[in-house]
Amino acid sequence: MSKNNPEKIITADQVAQHNTRESCWIIVHGRVYDVTEFLPDHPGGMRIILKYAGQDATEEYDPIHPPDAIVDNLPPSKHLGRLDEGSVESIKQEQRIPTEEEREMAHRHSTKPALSECISLHDLETVARHVMPSKAWMYYSSGADDEITLRANHSAYHRIWFRPRVMRDVSRVHFSTSLLGQKSSMPLYVTATALGKLGHPMGELNLTRSAAKHGVIQMIPTLASCSFDEIRSAALENQTQWLQLYVNRNRDITEKIVRRAESSGVKGLFVTVDAPQLGRREKDMRMKFDDVGTDEQKESGEKIDRSQGAARAISSFIDPSLNWNDMGWLKSITNMPIVLKGVQCWQDAVLAAQHGCAGVVLSNHGGRQLDFAPSGVEILPEVMSALRDHGVSTDKFQVFVDGGVRRASDIIKAVALGAKAVGIGRPFIYAYSAYGEEGVDRAMEILRDEFEMCLRLLGARSLDEVTPEMVNCSNLGSADIPKDYLFTGNYERLSGLNDKMSKL
Repeated sequence: MSKNNPEKIITADQVAQHNTRESCWIIVHGRVYDVTEFLPDHPGGMRIILKYAGQDATEEYDPIHPPDAIVDNLPPSKHLGRLDEGSVESIKQEQRIPTEEEREMAHRHSTKPALSECISLHDLETVARHVMPSKAWMYYSSGADDEITLRANHSAYHRIWFRPRVMRDVSRVHFSTSLLGQKSSMPLYVTATALGKLGHPMGELNLTRSAAKHGVIQMIPTLASCSFDEIRSAALENQTQWLQLYVNRNRDITEKIVRRAESSGVKGLFVTVDAPQLGRREKDMRMKFDDVGTDEQKESGEKIDRSQGAARAISSFIDPSLNWNDMGWLKSITNMPIVLKGVQCWQDAVLAAQHGCAGVVLSNHGGRQLDFAPSGVEILPEVMSALRDHGVSTDKFQVFVDGGVRRASDIIKAVALGAKAVGIGRPFIYAYSAYGEEGVDRAMEILRDEFEMCLRLLGARSLDEVTPEMVNCSNLGSADIPKDYLFTGNYERLSGLNDKMSKL
């Protein structure tokens, strides 16, 4: 607000009077908004907004929205003013009475093991499942349909076997690399995942700070809970970050996002191309059903899309018309290297190279889109072969893989088959959901230790010596698929931290 037009001060009592469908005001980050006209258009239904009508909705708002989302989506006339500071504390104290779920979460956190007891990424995931709210766990862990692809992403690595070499001097090994011209301490990056604050109040900032400490590149999500500015501000001066982009139907908005990222120092643009429509993530859909809409909506004939759970509520803006003809436009709005994220066959990888992309990510969106889409590592050999056959330099055109990685040995297998690096998403979310930033640090340390061990035992002193001859992938395309857990019983697991947690 300018000095000539000062921001209006509104008291808590004034806000509290507007607590109905006919007149609905809410407070977000100390400012008051009239959302009455927005109620029918809210992707998650009006019930969740009406729950906070006349109150401070910040705590509910934060986990699933960037801080500036409400500012960008409501016209200026609906920005009513600033809440009187003397009223803020009273409202917060009223709303901070712990719910039964919050008390249960606090108990679970109090019974979790010490971080030092987590010796694998699987352990961190086990603790995360123990301490996280059910809705958050279901959102993060869900896959499409029967979740065959979700499980196949991981099991694909189990069909690749090493061919270790011996009698080599491996007293010193290193596994640093260069990704799109930027240094990385390991051949991995933190890939983009949405709604980081569902797992921890600091959300994606846990990843930013840990990635900086460990020399790993972070990909900033379009659908982060933290704002772009918050994530960039948390980064160190010379820290490398990339931007993951969903192309908006309104191309002006997309151009603004891309130019802003480039001007702020972001070093790469990863355009997600595997989500013209969201997959059916049934775990998320079931958990979200009761919170979306009301009987009033049914009576009024409102059409609220309940079919996609939380995911639909945050991503309905994505443009399904995106096609190869748009590559010229994308290249015209940025000088950043462009990588297509979500390529699932060698033909599209070749087309990406021919259209001037800097690389591709072989990915099926973590098994969250089309069930029975191939895992990235499964198609990696044929992609590398096709690129060479079409005269594409695989040194300049970089191929990445994501999905299903839980060990450094998985990453080394992908590198041996031609990948420049591997993106890791869920494991880092689980790490900070369980232990905050220190959890991500622990995950990075585990991977670093595993890299050192695997390279020595494989007989490779650097990533340059990790070659196709060091792996046997003859079973990669076998008919073996994961069990379908909707029909089969429980698998008797190896004893480990998971068993200990189940007894708490």
